Amino acid sequence: MAHSYGKYADFEGLRERAVALRRAGHSRRQIRDRLHVDNNDILNRLLEGEPPPEWTKRPNAKDDLRDRARELRLQGWTYDQIQVELGCSKSSISLWVRDLPRPERRDPKEQAKLASRKRWEHELAVRDEVRQKTKAAAAGEIGKLSDRELFLMGVGLYWAEGSKDKPYARRENVTFVNSDPGMIKVFQDWLDLLGVERERLRYTVMIHETADVAAAEQYWAGFVGADRSAFYKTTLKKHNPKTVRKNVGDSYRGCLVIRVLKGADLYRRIEGWWNGIVLGSSPGSGKV
Repeated sequence: MAHSYGKYADFEGLRERAVALRRAGHSRRQIRDRLHVDNNDILNRLLEGEPPPEWTKRPNAKDDLRDRARELRLQGWTYDQIQVELGCSKSSISLWVRDLPRPERRDPKEQAKLASRKRWEHELAVRDEVRQKTKAAAAGEIGKLSDRELFLMGVGLYWAEGSKDKPYARRENVTFVNSDPGMIKVFQDWLDLLGVERERLRYTVMIHETADVAAAEQYWAGFVGADRSAFYKTTLKKHNPKTVRKNVGDSYRGCLVIRVLKGADLYRRIEGWWNGIVLGSSPGSGKV
């Protein structure tokens, strides 16, 4: 088919060359420059039906940024605010949101509040990063515990969180209660160190009745690696409608009670070990 535009008269021949370049991975600009096609209409017709090469497509990350910028603009954010939030140029933001209505001008006091909140959110993020780094560094200072270190720590752990005998109430049994999985793990490792067989352990879940009881039971059984037959009936705590519970959400699994069967002798030794720690706790060189 001949075309009326002078230099494009051999349209079919030009199209064959354009298609060959396209399939070889050339961009529109490269084809335009190679064939000296300055008319976008003609270029579109030459490349009709030919998909662009993958390398010329916009990356998904940029698409995500564009979508987020449009979302923020619809919420009334300014270009400056979007730029700070997304870290992209104002020219890109302008291009992405130019078809959206301009946000209403906010009251200066409201803008000041928003800016202050943004600064505070940034400050909290910085503080949290410092906090996490400090915790990670401290964790690295511990290393592998010796048997003696685990033994002494377990005694202190039990005396802080376990049941204790009283002159007015004889309770020479070993019962440990905690909601922290880390504490439960260390306590069980300590019992293993003492040679207490797992068959002597019995468990009870204590949890608010409004929580996901079945999920908590399943979690604790898996965590301690015990058969459900080793669990007593779950103890449900009645909910007081006048109080607002804060221990809610998927991470709330109540407390786990661990009891050692025939544990009177073990309890007496634990109490004796603790008294020995008290007597021997005078500082030495002061070095950790």
